[in-house]
Amino acid sequence: MDKIDYKILNKELYAPKNEPTVIEVPVMNFIMVNGHGNPNEENGEYQKAVELLYALTYTIKMSRKMGSKNSDDFTDYVVPPLEGLWWLTDKNDMDFTKKNKYCWISMIRQPEFITQEEFMTAQKEVIKKKPDLDPSKARLETFQEGLCIQCMHIGPYDAEPATIAKIDEFMIQNGLVSDVGSSLSDGNIRRHHEIYLSDPRKANPSTMKTILRHPVRK
Repeated sequence: MDKIDYKILNKELYAPKNEPTVIEVPVMNFIMVNGHGNPNEENGEYQKAVELLYALTYTIKMSRKMGSKNSDDFTDYVVPPLEGLWWLTDKNDMDFTKKNKYCWISMIRQPEFITQEEFMTAQKEVIKKKPDLDPSKARLETFQEGLCIQCMHIGPYDAEPATIAKIDEFMIQNGLVSDVGSSLSDGNIRRHHEIYLSDPRKANPSTMKTILRHPVRK
């Protein structure tokens, strides 16, 4: 069987236009890590979180592949892109240039068939292979996002305010209201959401692609 690639199966989620659009985001499963601080800090908390996410994700993927080596029911998949939810420690402070005050949840989507048992086994494997990481900081969780406006941002992260301004204008024109900061029924808070389609270590900053997604309500 061909690999599952969510970027192809769910083009509406991963290939938006350069102009804002409304989307109803389905429930999905993610490995998540919470943290705070400047994401650009070398060997900082954010970079450790990203390393942990990929270590767990690929451990699960390879464990399924090796465990099903002689099985016909193995389903292979492409690892989805890195994503992040972002906010500031002070909800009344909207100065996103203060990167040391960032709070974030870094996350990678997982196929629906990945179980908590597989996740916990992967945590144990990562402890053995990468003792400098702390898998207990990660969790496998169902994420409910709902009604959002999203838009493709082309360019460096620091230029995102221009795209966010387009989202805000579109929201007003279409009679929608920002729902950033509202609580969901499961206790989670709706946040500014980014999906990273480019690797900042390799890409030209001027051509990097990042999906920006804002939760809204009617």
